[in-house]
Amino acid sequence: MKVLIVGGGGREHALLWALRRDNPNASFFCLPGNAGTATLATNLPGSASDVAAVAAAAKTNKIDLVVVGPEGPLAAGLADRLHKAGIPVFGPSQAAARLESSKAFAKELMVRARVATPHAKAFTDLSEALRYIGQQGEPLVVKASGLAAGKGAVVCRTKTDARKAATAMIREQSLGPSGAEILVEEFAPGEELSVLALTDGEHFAILPPAQDHKRIGTGDTGPNTGGMGAYCPVGIATDALIKRVAEDIFKPVLSAMVELGSPYRGILYAGLMIPEDGGAPQVIEFNCRFGDPEAQAILVATPKGLLPVMRMVAEGGWVPTSLKFGTTKRSAVATVLAAPGYPGEATTGGEIRIPDGLENNDLVVFHAGTSRGADGKLRVAGGRVLSVTGAGPDIATAAEKSRVAAEAIKFEGKQFRTDIGWREIARQK
Repeated sequence: MKVLIVGGGGREHALLWALRRDNPNASFFCLPGNAGTATLATNLPGSASDVAAVAAAAKTNKIDLVVVGPEGPLAAGLADRLHKAGIPVFGPSQAAARLESSKAFAKELMVRARVATPHAKAFTDLSEALRYIGQQGEPLVVKASGLAAGKGAVVCRTKTDARKAATAMIREQSLGPSGAEILVEEFAPGEELSVLALTDGEHFAILPPAQDHKRIGTGDTGPNTGGMGAYCPVGIATDALIKRVAEDIFKPVLSAMVELGSPYRGILYAGLMIPEDGGAPQVIEFNCRFGDPEAQAILVATPKGLLPVMRMVAEGGWVPTSLKFGTTKRSAVATVLAAPGYPGEATTGGEIRIPDGLENNDLVVFHAGTSRGADGKLRVAGGRVLSVTGAGPDIATAAEKSRVAAEAIKFEGKQFRTDIGWREIARQK
């Protein structure tokens, strides 16, 4: 069997690790991959966003299954291109990927499907957006409707902050075309939860839920990032809550997509806000792929068996009658090591030193922004550089392993949080 994983970040390295665990005898390829995936697979040259080139590479290498990691290629129609070429692909069509590529579309669909979500209104005209903001309460959330690499949502404590965020996106084009349309959304209090489901458009199986840490600094300080760490499982994700999420969110959304003629196949990520008063979970966003860094925690905590399910979803004929993905006895904590300057302009090129023998059955280092220089040395090549995932019987144990290993890895200007999983550790005391 030949499997191609599209993408070159920490999520893709984690997917490669998990799928190789299922079938170590398969041949794996990554496009473009990174220095970490190069040790487990054949890295292919090119860009994940070049749909035609990815499809050509899949055909040339006689790939049996393509697994698409990032959202960009899906939004650009990669799955459609591969389907036309007769190549099985795990990932939604361009039309289905609108659940992430257009927050305005996702919001409209949720309202139509009666899925709990904060009230929001979409704008392309700045003056109308500013007028609307002036009529709302505080705080507010201003979101870019398009893809913004996890940085398109700004929580604004005041209307003044909301006006600044709206102006930056629409007039100043701070997020490029992604911010040409914005949503002004009511703020939803509570605790965030990431719930991911494998689906063929009709059936679905929920993976162990996770929680992401967006702020750059320990103690949830500083600007938002694409994610500085994640942990899995999460104590607030009780069986009763997950059943509610399945019945009130995944079922109606998947049914609504079928009714639109765009059945959703792949991994569907629901970013939720869980109210402290026990009210209905609210959907903050949908993503059309595995989260990053959630994948680095979820895939380590999740039992084997992902590869055959992905292939059945891609080829058709899947019924999840015997899957037990929703719970896990293993805990995992992923700590992201970021380059100096991140989440702004990252400084790259520095040498990375990972101690020999650091990795073991309970500690995995996933590469994201890394490359090998001409001298053979491992170098910083992006904003988020590595994800260090520790595993154990509980979050506290996993977090300690992750933190100690994160401290042991060296590169100039390294940034990382020492408190990933702090909410869960406090709950378990």
